Amino acid sequence: MKTKRERPFNAALAERLQALGLTPLQARIFCGRLLTQSALESKTPEFSAEVLAALVQPQLQHLAHPDLLKDMPKAVQRLQEAIQAQQKIGILTDYDVDGISSHLVIYRALHEYFGLASPLLASYIGHRLEDGYGISANLVDRILAETPLPKVIISADCGSSDETQIQRLAAAGIDVIVTDHHALPIEGPPPSAYAVINPTRHDCPYPDASIAGCMVAWLFMSALRTHLIRQGQLSAQAPKLSQLLTYVALGTVADCVTLGQSAINRAVVTWGLKLINQDPAPCWQAMRERLKIQTFDAQTLAFQMGPRINARSRLADPYAALYFMQASDLGSARTYLEQLDQDNQARKQIESQMTQVAKQAAQPYLQAGCQSLVLLLEQGHPGVQGIVASRLVQAYGVPTLILTPGLQENTYALSGRSVLEVHLREALQGVADLHPDLFIRFGGHRGAAGASLVRQDLTRLRQAFEACVRAQLDTHTLSPYILVDDNLNAAQLTLATVAELQALEPYGREFETPLFYGHFYLDSWRLVGAEGQHISMRLVPLDAPEHSGIASIWFYAVDMINTDDLTPDVCLEVIYTLNANTYRGRTHLQLVVESAHCIEHPNASSSLTYTYQP
Repeated sequence: MKTKRERPFNAALAERLQALGLTPLQARIFCGRLLTQSALESKTPEFSAEVLAALVQPQLQHLAHPDLLKDMPKAVQRLQEAIQAQQKIGILTDYDVDGISSHLVIYRALHEYFGLASPLLASYIGHRLEDGYGISANLVDRILAETPLPKVIISADCGSSDETQIQRLAAAGIDVIVTDHHALPIEGPPPSAYAVINPTRHDCPYPDASIAGCMVAWLFMSALRTHLIRQGQLSAQAPKLSQLLTYVALGTVADCVTLGQSAINRAVVTWGLKLINQDPAPCWQAMRERLKIQTFDAQTLAFQMGPRINARSRLADPYAALYFMQASDLGSARTYLEQLDQDNQARKQIESQMTQVAKQAAQPYLQAGCQSLVLLLEQGHPGVQGIVASRLVQAYGVPTLILTPGLQENTYALSGRSVLEVHLREALQGVADLHPDLFIRFGGHRGAAGASLVRQDLTRLRQAFEACVRAQLDTHTLSPYILVDDNLNAAQLTLATVAELQALEPYGREFETPLFYGHFYLDSWRLVGAEGQHISMRLVPLDAPEHSGIASIWFYAVDMINTDDLTPDVCLEVIYTLNANTYRGRTHLQLVVESAHCIEHPNASSSLTYTYQP
């Protein structure tokens, strides 16, 4: 069972947050998210008044100027020349949601906003299973076989680690402008690229290295718009690119970049969602129909829109996802969405099977006290291995690398996910430093990374990865836990509290949806769902036994609790989120249960194992 840990709190910081207009509960929620990462690293963070205001009140005015990105003026000048000379421009992006979103931003900006004819624009999106990630050899082969060749290629959400293939393109007379957000290799930016726009560059003064690839692409297009106006190639009254923030919001949320430490990410997601909810584009309309909703929030993007787009690239050709987002009419959008839905269902089945196999394979290493997992799934699907890694991180609380057979003969493909305490890209760099011959290539960021390597005995990788993880942990020991915010009393369990929490959106990575805990009597329960795997129940707060009970739902509960223990009036400690559930035109409070276990008596309590000392 996971340990319950209360998020850190600092009274002085909470007071400053309340001075910015937050309620005491909102300040508690915000405070916990600002301090969690630094508390895990045993640091005492400092937040200026400007930073706090920008985080609490997301506004586009907090965006840093695009020209602060290294190589931006050079890249803008080259693209302006290409547009003026009517040269063919290639758009090469990753196949995930961030990559597809980046593709949409660049294509629509160049074609619809800047007037470049569509025959002068070429789309290049690699096939996950046939080409692999980034500017791959297969993708470059196809580009170099074209007539005429593009004169410029813009990469987005990839390219920082692809010097070998960029060198081939450059040798053919193609200028490659890399836009990316992934960590650069230790050697630095690819030298054969014409320009490398990446906020993680050590020589880049842009103040926020956490932005997603689609945001880097949007900043590039915004800087290009300004330059085209100055050069007289675009009217000063030309529309701004704010409408394209719909795609930036989608890619930012789906790529799981921080929404807790970045004012820029919070601003673009906030404003992007406002635009999505006003946007009549067929892709958004079709999704509203499918989900039977009127309004998108960050959770809709993260758990509904994102997985459907990602599922296509995990299992097949990613262009169907691009065509869905570009659909010009509702009928076409519905058709593409149906295909994405089918892919997503297939992905879920594959994921479930692989996760079960991986969990069984993990047991010997967990029993041995390992602080990391490196697991080979010989029959695993390479398009789903990252999700499986994340499932094991959730279950066991340790960084996890999942390997499957690679694209090239005699290779493995690796995908990893991590916990808050361990920077995964740095851990893989440590492995590469110990064994320079181990990886063919690798890349990623704090929470996720990927690599390819020659087939071999995995002992060296396991030992080196474990050592690098332990080096980051120092004396800390990992174990699975749930971060909770507060113990709400019965008077706080209202729709008004739900509205209070909704005002803090968007929620996402490092600004997670609030989780609360409390003790309840079980008034009644029943199994629901097609296979009876969920539990619907009414819970009565122990501090208000006269309460009529609160409707609650616990998804997949039968896998987590023995239903024989759910006797009348049993007492439960419950970890939950608050939700407003609307049914037949009426809205009522609902608890969405994350976990629960029986307690012996009303006064029983489980001690918190985590405290923060400012």
